[in-house]
Amino acid sequence: MQRFVADLHVHSLLSPCAEVEMTPRNIVWHAAEHGIDIVAITDHNSCDNVQAAMEAAKGLNVTVLPGMEVETKEEIHFVVLFDKLRQLLAWNQIVMAHMSGRLNDAKRFGAQFVVDAEDNLVRVKEEMLLTSLSLSAKEVAEQVDALGGISIASHVDRHVYSILSQLGFIPSDIKLAAVEISPRTNRQDIVQRIPTLGRWPIVTSSDAHTIEDFVSGPKTVFLLEQPTVSEIRQAFDGQNSREVVV
Repeated sequence: MQRFVADLHVHSLLSPCAEVEMTPRNIVWHAAEHGIDIVAITDHNSCDNVQAAMEAAKGLNVTVLPGMEVETKEEIHFVVLFDKLRQLLAWNQIVMAHMSGRLNDAKRFGAQFVVDAEDNLVRVKEEMLLTSLSLSAKEVAEQVDALGGISIASHVDRHVYSILSQLGFIPSDIKLAAVEISPRTNRQDIVQRIPTLGRWPIVTSSDAHTIEDFVSGPKTVFLLEQPTVSEIRQAFDGQNSREVVV
């Protein structure tokens, strides 16, 4: 078993709320420099920069996990993660079929840049990403699970876009692997305030929109055999000596 430092919630410049410095290459190079072993690229309702990040990480001691931050019809954010790019691409097809159809207003929300592994501009994504899908939280979690992925409830301590802010509780029939707390709180505080959260594994991630956020933001340490989603799932379930360390 090895210790892996992981950041499971990182936005690239595809997310309109992220800075243009958040290019795939810049993210993975900073990860390598600062000892971040696992990075999940999780842009809003899109995955167009994930492959570039995976290619940019080749030759580095950094594993990029294919992911996305999804907004359900209840305006709940979930981080969804997969082991294989093909799984994420299959999920992306489902997402595209349930988008609002609205176009992005770059002046109001920010531009949405798709780049390659060398950080060259490929295109500007026109579809509005900061919007809800027509899928419910339960439907998102079920369909991600059916594709072999995991769902993590994003920043459950926040007053907007979290499962607690939108529903007031976490339904027992939603297939969640874990819950995430934002950089502004910690595990002890949140469990004291909301004891029911102790029923789920808790992770903390940077939710980075800038390089400074990414480098200095909180991480989760896992004890795993390999840096994969399958191993992380076992750590969440406390199986086969895999663990969420901190």
